[in-house]
Amino acid sequence: MTSFSPGILDLAASVLESCRTRRLGIATAESCTGGLIIGALTAVPGSSDVVDRGFVTYTNEAKTEMLDVSADLITAHGAVSEPVARAMAAGALKHSNAGVSIAVTGIAGPTGGTPQKPVGLVHMAAARRDGATAHERRVFDGDRDAVRHQTVATALRLVQQLVREIS
Repeated sequence: MTSFSPGILDLAASVLESCRTRRLGIATAESCTGGLIIGALTAVPGSSDVVDRGFVTYTNEAKTEMLDVSADLITAHGAVSEPVARAMAAGALKHSNAGVSIAVTGIAGPTGGTPQKPVGLVHMAAARRDGATAHERRVFDGDRDAVRHQTVATALRLVQQLVREIS
């Protein structure tokens, strides 16, 4: 069992409250975090009235089968890319009842990086049913655990920002 820092749990609780206030469910689509974002959200008591579902799509095939991410898109841009992160977020909305989604795809390491896509590179995308989207590209420092936990925190902040834009 992974324990989350108080900071991550506070962020998760804040996201849940923002979604609750706006009557939005949330869905996640995760690759490099392997379910840590949905884990952080569901670690908060009372999250069941907001959390709809989570997709762990670690392989390209899972992204295609579960989220309708085009295999051609993955071939053209690579799994770790802005277009794929955005397609994952859209797919999470399409295959859920949520009003907002967050998706992450990256290279947590310690292997798998290239000069163009180094270890620590993560693309995150958030989407709302009304069509609003947000994207963030980050290259995190540290080991695998550090990259994954920084991704969770940054992804929660990204989706929080998108939710708070709703009046």
